[in-house]
Amino acid sequence: MKKLALIVTLVAFSFSSFAQGKNNEWLLSVGLDAINTLGSRSPIYHPEDWTFQFPISAAVEFNWSDDFAIEQAITLNGFTEENRIDGADLKEDYSYVSFDTHVKYYFGKHILNRRVDWIDFYANAGVGFFHIDETNISANLGGGVLFWLNQAKSFGLRAQVIGKFAFNHPESGFDNNHYQYHLQAVFKL
Repeated sequence: MKKLALIVTLVAFSFSSFAQGKNNEWLLSVGLDAINTLGSRSPIYHPEDWTFQFPISAAVEFNWSDDFAIEQAITLNGFTEENRIDGADLKEDYSYVSFDTHVKYYFGKHILNRRVDWIDFYANAGVGFFHIDETNISANLGGGVLFWLNQAKSFGLRAQVIGKFAFNHPESGFDNNHYQYHLQAVFKL
């Protein structure tokens, strides 16, 4: 019973701290993405072979406090017969679609001088749903940097990398572990 009371108390404080957050702002980001599914553990393995067919990515983010946000993203891309997935040559074209939900932790202000407010570093973690040949779910882990381009912090550029670790990767064929890179314009709503 004591454990249940402790959990209820912690959840209540968490929700009240979310509601008391100073930011409570929404961000919209739109941009490009690339996929590295070359069967390597290195996130920078052969950038010349990353997939970049119709690379559209978009996301909506809600910052409930100065440090934390939640993001919902959609990504479209594709593979042509010239591409490789995990070292295998493709015999046809494939489309790539993913839906990802991430919690972000903005830690830049904790490592940079307070006067450097035009740059935000963050780490993100969450889950994703993606489809190439079949459908799979992934645990996602990544990070990025957001450069604010005006004093009001209403417009910026973001670069991020996300490692996607497929839940059922031994039997998933092409729908396997991969890295995803984003370069996006960010707008405060």
